[in-house]
Amino acid sequence: MSFSEEGWRGLAGRSLWASAVKSLAIVVGVVAGLLRFLVGRDWPIGGIVAVCAAAAVLIVAAVVAYDVVRLRTTRWRLTPERLELRSGITVRQHRSIPLDRVRSVNLRADPVSRVFGLTVVKVGTGEHAAEGTELVLDPLTGHEAESLRRTLLRQEERPASGDGPLAELRWSWIRYAPLSLWSFTGAALVLGALYKALDSFGAKRLATEAADGVWGWVTARPLVAVPLILAVNVAVGVLGAVLLFAESWGRYRLEREPGRLRLHRGLLTTRSLTLEERRLRGVEISEPLLLRLGGGARVKTIATGLGKADEHETEDVAALTPPLPRALAWSLATKIANSPALPATATPQTDGLAATPAAPPAAVPQGDALGRVGVPSTTGPTGRTPGHAAPSDAPWPTAGASHHGTVPGRHRATGGDERAVAAAGRHGADGPGVDRQGADRQGADRQGADGQGADAGGLVPGALVPHPVAARRRRVVRALVTVAVLAAGAGLASWLLPWQWSRVAVWAIPALALPFGMWMAVESARSLGHALGRRHLVTRQGAVVRSTIALDRRGVSGWTITESYFQRRDGLLTVSAATAAGKGHYDVVDVDRGDGLELAARAVPGLLEPFLVREKVREKK
Repeated sequence: MSFSEEGWRGLAGRSLWASAVKSLAIVVGVVAGLLRFLVGRDWPIGGIVAVCAAAAVLIVAAVVAYDVVRLRTTRWRLTPERLELRSGITVRQHRSIPLDRVRSVNLRADPVSRVFGLTVVKVGTGEHAAEGTELVLDPLTGHEAESLRRTLLRQEERPASGDGPLAELRWSWIRYAPLSLWSFTGAALVLGALYKALDSFGAKRLATEAADGVWGWVTARPLVAVPLILAVNVAVGVLGAVLLFAESWGRYRLEREPGRLRLHRGLLTTRSLTLEERRLRGVEISEPLLLRLGGGARVKTIATGLGKADEHETEDVAALTPPLPRALAWSLATKIANSPALPATATPQTDGLAATPAAPPAAVPQGDALGRVGVPSTTGPTGRTPGHAAPSDAPWPTAGASHHGTVPGRHRATGGDERAVAAAGRHGADGPGVDRQGADRQGADRQGADGQGADAGGLVPGALVPHPVAARRRRVVRALVTVAVLAAGAGLASWLLPWQWSRVAVWAIPALALPFGMWMAVESARSLGHALGRRHLVTRQGAVVRSTIALDRRGVSGWTITESYFQRRDGLLTVSAATAAGKGHYDVVDVDRGDGLELAARAVPGLLEPFLVREKVREKK
């Protein structure tokens, strides 16, 4: 369908009916308030009904009238060069997006909109949506929205992919839904919402009396009441988590279209996100504590052009999958990281039901740690194999050990205590044909890294380089210091509190904090790791939420090197890779000073070199 020949177009007229239905939510709240107000003044039943009916009619009429004006003042059109939108009732706006800047198209339809066949279209341009760069058409008909999506993404120019979906929902994954904080806080949220609803209907006294009765029962029979309340709380939380999973991820399907990824999901509110693969800058495997203990994980994308969730939404717009088995999460992340929009060797395979393990990429020509061909692969520039580098005959980095101490050829940064080295001048770092500066000047050397094969950048268990012992010791020391502070506070409280039982009870806090803190320190230390693949820089950290990041090296626009006082004493530093995608920077925390600087220098050759000086090592005669 061609839109450019029809000139300016209006939004879907059926929006008036949808707005009228949605206004009933406002009507309910207003009528409840009127009932509470009028009943207390002994109005007759007929008068109360008349006033409430008149208020309802006025509210619906006002909402529909506003929507009429909005529809009459909103026009959009699609030309061969750009998508334009004119809108505004009191302040007129004219928005225009060049078609070659369109990076993502998001379709969304809530239950009411679905009844009337309407869809909200959000067009992203690769910039931060918080700055108002998204163009929103609210709403279009479902057919118009899908036709516009295909036209904006030029999907008609290439045939659809013959491969099956990367992943589809398996309802067995719903077992991971309760492995979240919602299972423990869901009942409290439900009770809060119920109390607020009763208050709006004038039944606050009833809610207060019920709460007093429950409290009296708990204090009278604590051994029975407390376990029962905890069990009910968990049951309600688990039910809520399961229902939320079903609504958010029902009909889930992730598929690869030519040059882009498309995500479908939602039972009541349908969501469809289309994202260009050339905007991808990496993937993230997120493993919250409960989900990790249950053997699950989630896959998120690191990409430019992703907007933020609306104010009333709590969803993560970067999430590509629901909670699913950890092995499938790693497999799917590997497939996405090996995007065919960029040179790659992995081909997605699927069983039609869910993501399946990907076969390792084919072997690539011999090269050095960066994949460069024509140079010895067993040594780096200093005649040794870096601890974070991948062997040339392996598609992924393999486990290794960090090197410590002074090593010939190591780099050191110039600067003060809190060093920050940021490389600038990489304009348009998130698009094709970017200005790579020194990195692009070495494009021939990187042919083996980016053109001869692709890898998942270490996205296999056990492929990350562990960090030095000092990094682990820092976490143990922090845990012990925290317990010591809590113990001091407990000692002060036991001296000040007048009750004997409270003096003993306060010591339970440091007593419980010691094993928990030590366990968290050990988990945090075990999570630390990094690797340098032929395409990706990989970093992992986190105890409560363990995140494994595979960041495309071509998306790195600068480096920040931070070294605190205590890190400097232990010979450690933090390397932050700046990028235009995701949260803007990704850190390799508490890495050995030499390994960290060398990692940054090797990840993007030529970018960090102006800020480094090489240590000269005298050869022994």
